[in-house]
Amino acid sequence: MQPSSSSSAQQARQLLAGRLRDLRRDAGLTAIELAARAGWERTKVSKIEHATRPPSAADVRAWCEICGAESETADLLASLHSAEGMWVEWRRMERSGLRHAQEARLPLYERTRQFRGYSCWVVPGLIQTEDYTRAVLRAYQQRRGVHDDVEAAVAARMKRQRVLRRHQRTAAFLVEESVLRNGFGGSAVMRGQCAHLAEVTTWPAVSLGVIPVSADRGMASPVEDFWIFDNDQVNVELVSGYLTVTQPTEIALYAQMFARLSEIAIFGGRARDLIAAAHQ
Repeated sequence: MQPSSSSSAQQARQLLAGRLRDLRRDAGLTAIELAARAGWERTKVSKIEHATRPPSAADVRAWCEICGAESETADLLASLHSAEGMWVEWRRMERSGLRHAQEARLPLYERTRQFRGYSCWVVPGLIQTEDYTRAVLRAYQQRRGVHDDVEAAVAARMKRQRVLRRHQRTAAFLVEESVLRNGFGGSAVMRGQCAHLAEVTTWPAVSLGVIPVSADRGMASPVEDFWIFDNDQVNVELVSGYLTVTQPTEIALYAQMFARLSEIAIFGGRARDLIAAAHQ
């Protein structure tokens, strides 16, 4: 489990570490004694209990067995898997190809009623054209060296877009002006994508704002791409992996940033003019 800057992920690791430490203490064992019985290096227990080294599932099972707490194993394994799920490296998520990563997120999209998404470098997936999606996913596949199932992944993403057509769904997207000029797939693909974005600005349940390069940023500086699903979770796409944020205080921070970015974005006809100018 990759360390991350999210206190959600760190808190989950610390809670698990604290429960393991309590089991050891209840069993009357020192950290060194537990390590010796498990056949581990002397410092491993300390590192796990201080949340600087994540335990494996096998470590949790051995810990519970040595401490005479086998009844706690299932619950602790569930906590471990939950903590691991908050941070997933791309190479792990995409180890069998890109299609699985696209399909794995579908249940989240289907249960969400309000989408908010900000992007500083790529058009949000829910409003991509098929050709643009193909170009983006092909770039990912080549950069990360994963199995080539791009066409299947494209189909999965196109299927996921249907959630915007359903009743009682609303979506708000913000993109930096540079996104309109990044050039995935070449000029013809980008012209088609920009034409689609112009159409999106007219959809009644969708808001699309563009943040001009000339905007007075103030407190709304560019940040990492992020999605807010209702008020339940935030997903952040980083270079090395995919972060899930569930702490209410952190979700609120992303919502506040989205509101600040919305204040400097342009919408409607002005946004369409900027979109049209990008690939005339």
